[in-house]
Amino acid sequence: MTRCITYALALTAVLAAAGCAHSPGSPTAADEAAIRQARRVQTQALARDDLETVVKYWTPDITIRRALGHPIETAAAARKAIEPTPGQNPATRMIYQRETVSVSASSNWPLAYEEGRWSGHVGNVANAPIISGRYGAQWVKRDGRWLVRSEVFVAVDCADAGCKAAALP
Repeated sequence: MTRCITYALALTAVLAAAGCAHSPGSPTAADEAAIRQARRVQTQALARDDLETVVKYWTPDITIRRALGHPIETAAAARKAIEPTPGQNPATRMIYQRETVSVSASSNWPLAYEEGRWSGHVGNVANAPIISGRYGAQWVKRDGRWLVRSEVFVAVDCADAGCKAAALP
């Protein structure tokens, strides 16, 4: 009986070490850094209306729940939602910024979770935000690239005109 318990404990230790050991230089750490960089590039592209770059970081079937509850499905619909209105004064358009707080990449699946803060600014990112909150994103690794498959934004704070927007009940 003691021999069986010893073997079982040894086997458990070997399996745990093989499946759960991570070092700072592991692919998981590299993946987390790649996701942080992808988010930085996408956020910078949002600020300068470079929608081609923004869309490159989404899967075609992305789903988004906007900050006040409105759903968006597909990259085409998401792009349309952030396109400037024809003839719109650039000083009145909303510019959204995202700041990654944490990233957790799976060591088993090509999946990762990102959590962060977002803010909406009128006209320029240097202007004070009129709406802001938190977000969570699911990333998926396809053909060696990390892409956003799903995002959920939640409005938490507002100022001025941002407080007049209606949330879905």
